[in-house]
Amino acid sequence: MDFYNAYAHGFARVAACTIPVAVADPATNAAAVLDQARQLADDGVAVAVFPELCLSGYAIDDLLMQDTLLESVLDALAEIKAASVELMTMLVVGAPLLVGSRLLNTAVVVHRGRILGVAPKSYLPNYREFYEKRQFAPGDDHRGTLTLLGEEVPLGSDLIFRADDVRGLAVHVEVCEDMWVPVPPSAVAALAGATVLLNLSASPITVARAEDRRLIVRSASYRCNAAYVYTAAGQGESSTDLSWDGQTMVYEAGDLLGETERFPDGPRATVVDVDLDRLRQERLRQGTFDDNRRGLGLETTGELREIAFSVHPPQGDLGLRRKVDRFPFVPDDADRLAQDCYEAYNIQVTGLEQRLRAIGQPKVVIGVSGGLDSTHALIVAAKAMDRLGRPRTDVHAFTMPGFATTSETKDRAIRLAEALGVTFQEIDIRPAAEQMLLDLDHPYSGGTKQYDVTFENVQAGLRYDYLFRLANHRGGIVLGTGDLSELALGWCTYGVGDQMSHYAVNTGVPKTLIQHLIRWTIDSGQFSPDAGSPVNAVLTEIVEQEITPELIPTEEGETPQSTEATVGPYALQDFTLFHVLRRGYRPSKIAFLAWHAWQRADVGDWPPGFPSARRTEYDLATIRHWLEVFVRRFFASQFKRSALPNGPKVSPGGTMSPRGDWRMPSDAAPTAWLAELERTVPEA
Repeated sequence: MDFYNAYAHGFARVAACTIPVAVADPATNAAAVLDQARQLADDGVAVAVFPELCLSGYAIDDLLMQDTLLESVLDALAEIKAASVELMTMLVVGAPLLVGSRLLNTAVVVHRGRILGVAPKSYLPNYREFYEKRQFAPGDDHRGTLTLLGEEVPLGSDLIFRADDVRGLAVHVEVCEDMWVPVPPSAVAALAGATVLLNLSASPITVARAEDRRLIVRSASYRCNAAYVYTAAGQGESSTDLSWDGQTMVYEAGDLLGETERFPDGPRATVVDVDLDRLRQERLRQGTFDDNRRGLGLETTGELREIAFSVHPPQGDLGLRRKVDRFPFVPDDADRLAQDCYEAYNIQVTGLEQRLRAIGQPKVVIGVSGGLDSTHALIVAAKAMDRLGRPRTDVHAFTMPGFATTSETKDRAIRLAEALGVTFQEIDIRPAAEQMLLDLDHPYSGGTKQYDVTFENVQAGLRYDYLFRLANHRGGIVLGTGDLSELALGWCTYGVGDQMSHYAVNTGVPKTLIQHLIRWTIDSGQFSPDAGSPVNAVLTEIVEQEITPELIPTEEGETPQSTEATVGPYALQDFTLFHVLRRGYRPSKIAFLAWHAWQRADVGDWPPGFPSARRTEYDLATIRHWLEVFVRRFFASQFKRSALPNGPKVSPGGTMSPRGDWRMPSDAAPTAWLAELERTVPEA
């Protein structure tokens, strides 16, 4: 594998282009197309789309029917066809073509000296400022061939251009108004396998039309699980009655990959790398997508025609022309992050409310350590009581110090419980743990400092043993505090331990989101509008501390036990988790994406409020190491997830519930994943 090459990882580079148009001057327009096409080919672009009727100009009215104009268009096409021999890029240009006795408004697909096909505009607007039926005939009933520049080429809106050397690259073309109708040709093409949908548009600009275009393009890309590549006419089109903004954009499955500024001076191109693997995986998971194809009878009628072509993509490191989020569970945009936190918090709160109502309004029993997870579960429980009209004293919080509990974390747990007004008690588990270790004949009971998994789990298990019996004793349920990331990595004690509870509010929340949820709770004044209030002050302290299980005593001069030193940085492991759970990607692709996201701390966006001191970077060797750790732990820990208690799904990235997003056998082996990682990802 050419590891550093984007095409090797399922990406295809596409471009939505707009050029200054010379009105009714095809030769000049062809030169403008080719000038941009050569630059795009040098940049490794596989597919480039230009505006509607860009070879003639769109707003030229009856000049479209002049023989001189039409002959000049054919000459311009011939020039583009000849020049394309040396270009890797598929060029899609707009041109008026005579078919039979009528003109068609067409998109001509040119590649490496061939005209691969011609897609006519199916639906002609003839309302408001549009009068296209005066010059053109609808193209929806043209499905055959036409003679163009001396050769027979496919004609129709039913053409899919499929690359035979770039997996998943299947291109469909429609023209302007075609996307504005209820059932556009691109929707049928997507059901038939097209993944990259192109739209050549002229689309004169009026106030708010750009937002309408974005809405339609985004919606089409989302519903069709496709990339939608859109371009509009711009500078140079006739301004006799209209104006033009040259809008270009690319959406992929509802996400904006890129766009250019509007009303540009000169040519512009939105150049992005489309993730073909993502589109394939989304369709694989969403069975109703293919059901829709069957329901429309596409397996027996209306089949689309496929035309093969070869991209011959360039080798080596081409970069990656798309944003890769460092934290796929955490938006970089402040408003979007606030909205996500509002929804996540309320999903958790209302989930707990419903469970309490359904089982007779028991008390809530929770263990609090002063760490992130138990803190967040506690503030969820407190808010649930507020919404139910119950006193917060019905939340019974217990801190249970063990052999490694520090005074700082215990103090934060106490202060938070007191500030929230919940029922609070401290239970020292050390005497019981010492007795159990003695009963087990563990070396620790004889004075040996052996801090093994038994030593750790005696403490973790005792805490939950106490919690379950306290719930029996006080008429409550145990509220689980473990999060999604811990479940993925198996960083929880099975059975009578933090893997188990009566209801688990955090199991749908990844570790990297927890800190932002706590910050949002402070900023949005969930418990006090005063940032310096006792609740907000201790929450601020908690969110800044290092993540530690506090199960192994720290000797003089040693670094305290660190969770991330064992299971890996949660930033990297949550990155991997998202792409495994939501996307089903190969280890090599995850490593490639992580390398682009994390190789430089000074490049790219960080979530709002993320501390500058924690903005780190990771080289490929580090990414590879922790990716291997993830794969091994993920497979080894499925048995813990298969016995997961109830809890609400929070993130669209997925959950680990065996009743929901994730089902796998507990005895599956990671052999194939580890082999792919070993075979494809460089060690440095």
